[in-house]
This record gives sequence, structure tokens and C-alpha cells, in this order.
Amino acid sequence: MLWRSGRFTSKICTDATAKIDILRVYEKIGVVSLRAGMNNFFAELKRRNVYKVAVAYMVVAWLLIQAASILFPTFEAPAWVMKVFVAVLVLGFPIALIFSWAFEITPEGIKRESEVAPNESITGHTGRKIIGVTVVLAVIATGLLVFQLLRSKPSSNASSRPAAQSDSGEIPAKSIAVLPFDNLSDDKSNAYFAEGIQDEILTRLSKIAALKVISRSSTQKYKAAPDNLREVGKQLGVANLLEGSVQKIANAVHINVQLIRVATDEHLWAESYNRTLNDVFGVEAEVATAIADQLNTKLSGTEQKAVTEKPTQNTAAYDVYLRGLSTEHNNYNYDAYVQAERNYEQAVRLDPNFALAWARLSIIRSFLYFNAIELSKNSAAAVKDAADRATALAPEAGESWIAQGSYRYRVVRDFEGALAAYQEAQKRLPSSALVHQYLAFILRRLGRWQDAEVSYKKAIELDPRDIQLLASTGNEFYLYLRRFDEAIALMDRALQIGADPSEYANKAAALQSAGRLEESRAALEKIPEDAMDDWVVAARVNQAIYERHFDDAIKFIERKLNSVPPGQHLDAFQETFVMQLGQCQEWLGRTAEARRVYNRAIAEIKPTPETVVYPDANGTPSTLALAYAGLGEKAKALEQAQRAVRDYETDAVNKPAAETTLAQIQARFGDVDSAIAVIPHLLEVPAGLTIANLKLDPLWDPLRKDPRFQKLCQEPNK
Repeated sequence: MLWRSGRFTSKICTDATAKIDILRVYEKIGVVSLRAGMNNFFAELKRRNVYKVAVAYMVVAWLLIQAASILFPTFEAPAWVMKVFVAVLVLGFPIALIFSWAFEITPEGIKRESEVAPNESITGHTGRKIIGVTVVLAVIATGLLVFQLLRSKPSSNASSRPAAQSDSGEIPAKSIAVLPFDNLSDDKSNAYFAEGIQDEILTRLSKIAALKVISRSSTQKYKAAPDNLREVGKQLGVANLLEGSVQKIANAVHINVQLIRVATDEHLWAESYNRTLNDVFGVEAEVATAIADQLNTKLSGTEQKAVTEKPTQNTAAYDVYLRGLSTEHNNYNYDAYVQAERNYEQAVRLDPNFALAWARLSIIRSFLYFNAIELSKNSAAAVKDAADRATALAPEAGESWIAQGSYRYRVVRDFEGALAAYQEAQKRLPSSALVHQYLAFILRRLGRWQDAEVSYKKAIELDPRDIQLLASTGNEFYLYLRRFDEAIALMDRALQIGADPSEYANKAAALQSAGRLEESRAALEKIPEDAMDDWVVAARVNQAIYERHFDDAIKFIERKLNSVPPGQHLDAFQETFVMQLGQCQEWLGRTAEARRVYNRAIAEIKPTPETVVYPDANGTPSTLALAYAGLGEKAKALEQAQRAVRDYETDAVNKPAAETTLAQIQARFGDVDSAIAVIPHLLEVPAGLTIANLKLDPLWDPLRKDPRFQKLCQEPNK
């Protein structure tokens, strides 16, 4: 067989080798061609500036993203806008590369590459321009990046931060405001019940340390379901809002609630409850627990107990308690607080084991005692008894500690003890603006002004639209520190929220202390003529006295005093008005009338020789001293003024005022040296004198001719 022969085998091997050699030659030719093609392709990419366009596009995109991250939040663009913007930039990248490959920019315009002769191409010149522009844009983009990094760092100056934001300048994700619940009951007088449900849910949430909860006094300015949720969230400094409605028909209650994320208008959770009045307490606990769960907040055992605990089993007691809360929270005057006190008293009468009602009763009574309102009922013993009952029934409740702190602060004036009690309350009610406000009150009494400022700011963060809180911080803190611009700015902020007559009066008082009488007069002119609020009358009287319009001051005071029902005991504010009435009559030379009025003031403040005049919020011991001075009773006046200084020895707020009264009485009776000696101290210490007071108050007239006093009046306002 041929195939077996070596000759045939040799022929086959020779042919195969030749074929392999040929294939190798073709392979080498292909590789060379491929390599040459690839080299030509990359060279063409370079010639057509595709690389440079790619780099330039990325730099431009980076620059645009940096600019968008600054501008979009400024115009409150939704989060999805940024995502779409970045996606468009990514899609544009291959389009830019294709455009660079297929087209060339020539002096005659944009042409296809196939239309440009090789000797006419200017891609090299264009590439150099692209490099230059890219470098400039890269520098700008780097600058914007540095700006972003610097802007995102927390400011070291706490006062420069928006009050409603966290320390990082961002709104915390675990922050919430409970908006007013809509009252859907046919009986509109049931509005207090809807308010009470809202308030109880809010109070339970404020017991959870991980949450930032805005106080009711800020949220009540909004309607139940506002259209502009994002603006509301921004004003309150929260990421989430709770809306709700309550319908009460006889013994049945229907409650709807829904949790909304502000940034997206997304409804995170919603629920409806149909209960009887007997089980309505459970709804408040269920809602608070559900909100904590939706915001990924794990409750400690103590928090769980505080959030779910029922305040009372007595529906009638709870109902009247809610009425008291509504009255107290919706009004800011003595009459309303007296009515709230009666509601709380009725609640504890119906349920003697109602700890929260005992706590509120003690707190409201301590305020009324502090301002000398119905002292026969709101006595020191009555305040203490209510606080002790609350503590015995609920020793771990934050409200019980607030009651104890209020008793120690307002009644026994144990400021250190009050501070300790409020700090215990803060542990249990970490998101309570009220507790932080009370801490600020007590810290300034102790002379710890910087610590007080921290507490005031925290209170405003949790209650950014509380007009009374803003006014108090301005008029009773920054004004005491003679930081007039900051005080007036807070007054203006309060007026933007609600143009209440008392807020114009507060602003006028701040302007008077700064010596800006024309501006204070303009503020007072915005108040209706028939406004009779104590703060309004006080500001009008002070303006008239500073302007030496004593007849006008007398008219304001007499109209106010004539509005008091016959036989009703005057409160501390009104007792001061009586004393000022005597002063104005004396300055007008109406001596006999003045003496009668001074005697009336003394009879109101100290009706019997045995009556003890305790220190209070309005400086009544000093008012009594000035009345004695008006009668020319030097010994009594000086003794009472000195006693007032001792009464307020540990009170950094009232002591300077008592020292001022003593100096004025010394000046009146000719002890000029003693009076002048204390003035430099009073011009320096917080809550002391201002230059405007020295220049304008007639009580300093006995010193006006003394060169030392004249020099003091020329000192710069601090």
C-alpha cells in the first residue's frame, strides 16, 4: 500500500510544512496591518482632539456639579433634580466624543471631518485652545470645591447658626413637629380636646432623647394641613411633620394621624383610631411609639415606660385637665392662668392620683405666687403641697421635677436647688423647650449668663416661633447684657410671627433702654389706643416719663387703674403703677395728691404693720421703699431699700434693680456721694443701669449738677 511507504509520508510532511510557513507569513502580515491600523486610529484620536475633549468635558461636568450643589439647595430644588442633572451629564459624555471625532471646528464653522482637506485642518490650534480653557475651568472647579468644604464645616460661633438647625447646620433626620390637629367635631367648643390630644402626643415624643421635637407654641401658628410643607419644615427646623384630626361625638372619639417627610412630601405612615373616651389615652402612646419606630428610634426601657404610661383612668378629670392646658397655652395673661389653675384644681379633685395635673397645678400656682396673684389661694404652702403630691405619685416624671424646680425657684428662691431639679427634668424631657427656658431663667439668676445663653438658644431651637420666648430672650436677657441690637432683633422676629400689642411694647422698652426714644415712640404708636395690657401700659408710662410728659403718664396709669374691678386687690404690676402715679403728681407739683397716692401704694403693698413683703418678680420691696421716700419718710425708705438689696442678695437679676432704688433714695435725701459711688458698678453689671436711664429718668435729677454724675452720663453706652 502506497500509504505505508516512506516516500509518501515524506511528501505529506513537506506539503504541511509549507502550508504552515505560508500561514505564519499571513499571520505576520495581519498583525503588522492590525498594529498599523491601531496606531493610525490612536493617532487620529489625538489629531482630532478626542482625548482633550474628553478631559475638558469631565472638568466642565465637575464644575457644573459643584455649581449645582450650591445653587439647587438655594432655590429649594427637589433631590431628584440633582440626580437627573448628573445623569444628563453622564449621557452627554459619549455624545461629546462622537462629535469631536466626526466634526471639526474651522474658521468657516463646524464641518464634517471628510469635508476638511488634510492641509486645511487646524485641529492642532484648536487643541491648544481646549487645553487653555480646561486649565482655567479646572482652577474654577477646584475653587468651588474648596468653598464647599469650608462652607460645610460647623461654625465656631454658635450665635451665627440658624436657631432652628442642629450644630452641623443641617436639619436632623430624627426631628418632628406635631401640627395642630383639625377639630372635626360638630361642636366647635371641642377644639380644646383636639389641642389636648396633639399636646399629649407631643409631650410623649419629647421624652425620647434621640428625637428633636418642636414645642406646641411654635406649631400652633400653622393650620392643621398646610400647603407649603417644605416651608413649614424649614421654619421649624424639622425633617418630618405629623398631621392629624380629631372628631369627638359624645363618648366616641375618631382620630386620624399621618407622618410626612418634609423634603419629599412622602407619607411615611398613617393610621386611624376609633376609641371611646376611656381608651383615648392609649392612642397617644401608640402614635408616639409608631413615630419613634418610623424614624428608626429605639426606645430605652425608661423611655418606653414614660411614653406609654396612662396619666389617669378618670375621663372627666382628663377632660378638664385638657381644658386647662388649652387655656394656659393659648393665652398669655393673668386671667387665663387663674382659669387654668382652676381647671387643674378640678382635675385633681376628680382624680387625686392624677400626677400630671398636680404637677401643672403646682407650676401654675408658683407663677401666680411669683407675680402676687391671689396669694391667699396661691400660697407658698399650696405650691409646695401640689409639687410634693406630684412627686409622690410620679417620682420619675419630668413634670414632677419641673414642679419641684418651680417651687424652689419662685417660692423659696433656692436657685441652686431649682437648677438641680430642672436638670433632672431635662434628663426626662430632653426635647422640652420649657425645661431649657426654665434652665435659662435660673442660670441668669445665678449670674451664669453664658450658660443661660446656651439654654435660651436651645429653647429657641425647639420652639423657634414662640413669641413669648423670643420676647423674654430679648427683653429679659440680651437687654440685661446691654446687647441692644440683639434684643431688638428678637423683638422684630417676634413681631414678624405675630404683631401683638405686648410685643410692640417689649420692643419699645428695649429701645427706651438704648435711649432711642423716637423709635420707641413709633413702636408704641402701632398699638391700638384701647390696649390695656400691663406691659403696654408700663411701656407707655416709661416713655412719657422719659420725655417728661407727666400728664400723659398720669392718664395712662389712671385709665389702667380704673379698669380694675372695685374691691379687687391690685397685683404687683398695678402696685408699681400706683407708686409711679404719685411720682408723676409730685414732679408736677401736685403734692397733696401725690401723698394720697403714695399712702395708697403702701396700703396695697403692706396693708398691716405685720405684713411681710416678700421678694417677687416685680421688685415689690423696692416699690415700697420708693413710696416711703415719696412721703418723705427717710428712715423707713432707706431701711426698706436696704432690706430689698438683702432680699435679692443671691439674685443676679433683681439685685441691681434694688441697688439702683437704694441709690435713687440716697440721692433724693442728699447722700450724693453714696449714690454716685455705686453707679459705675451698676453701669457694668448685667441687669443694671444704662446710660439712657441716667440721662432720662427724673429720679436722678438730684445728681444732675454734680460733675461726677455728668461725666458718668458721657460714658459710651455698653
